[in-house]
Amino acid sequence: MLITLEHISAHVSFSLIFVVTLIYWVTLVYPIEGLTSSGGKGMIVTFVCITGLLVTRSLYSGHLPLSNLYESFMFLSWSSSVIHIVLEVRSQDSRWLGAITAPCAMLTHGFATLGLPDKMQQSAMLVPALQSHWSMMHVSMILLSYATLLCGSLSSIAFLVITSRINRKIVLSAGNSFLQSFLTNKNWYLYDQEKNDLQDTFCFSFTNSRKCQLISQLDQWSYSAIGLGFSLLTIGILSGAVWANEAWGSYWSWDPKETWALITWTIFAIYLHTRINRGWQGEKPAIVASLGFFLVWICYLGVDLLGIGLHSYGWLI
Repeated sequence: MLITLEHISAHVSFSLIFVVTLIYWVTLVYPIEGLTSSGGKGMIVTFVCITGLLVTRSLYSGHLPLSNLYESFMFLSWSSSVIHIVLEVRSQDSRWLGAITAPCAMLTHGFATLGLPDKMQQSAMLVPALQSHWSMMHVSMILLSYATLLCGSLSSIAFLVITSRINRKIVLSAGNSFLQSFLTNKNWYLYDQEKNDLQDTFCFSFTNSRKCQLISQLDQWSYSAIGLGFSLLTIGILSGAVWANEAWGSYWSWDPKETWALITWTIFAIYLHTRINRGWQGEKPAIVASLGFFLVWICYLGVDLLGIGLHSYGWLI
């Protein structure tokens, strides 16, 4: 009965998150207030369904549902919905937020439900190394940090896409001004002044637009999410080191998973350093965060796909 209930929760939650993703994408083109609020309510219902799925699975398996690839992807989907709900409370316009978090939840949920074979979706007994009280602390913190860092990095990628389009418009407008000055035989030194005036005028009009607010919001979302995700990743790495010493007799063994986790931690530490100490904002830290997006996936899946190291059990091998 519990397994049947789990399957029902999985299919209902995936259908809901698919519809919610479509709603948020539609509202980006047609900003309908009713649809946006429906997307937020749908995200809450999705969160409840995935929570029920994880609780049901833990009841009949007898352990925290974080032991294989299917369960970790479902936990990532659940984490994305939690992040959306938390950030939506603090955000006035949740359309772009939903356009980032809802696809994350949908893709991870869809891969777990539809992409993995049935055998890999079944719960199994934990290997001896995983039968520890550190399992809940380490694995849950690491997966929560992955979800949070991915959402923050995607916000930075969206920030770069929007600002690149704006910069392209400025360059094209300045180029047209230069061509007009050349054809009308104006003095060349006037071009730089006209270009600066054009940028000032563009930025002034842009400052009062919704796009400026969106860019500022995306930058703030990215900073907040990565700050939280970095803290969770730090806790996960430290608890993993204590667990490794308890299980294998060494705090750090330079396992491929550990190495890539350290690389990922370093990249996001650089991002936060440039934001806090250097005072950088805008494109430069966003580029660093975008690089972190790919490093998270390498650390999460890339190492396990190779089937090497101490962290490969219970996954694709």
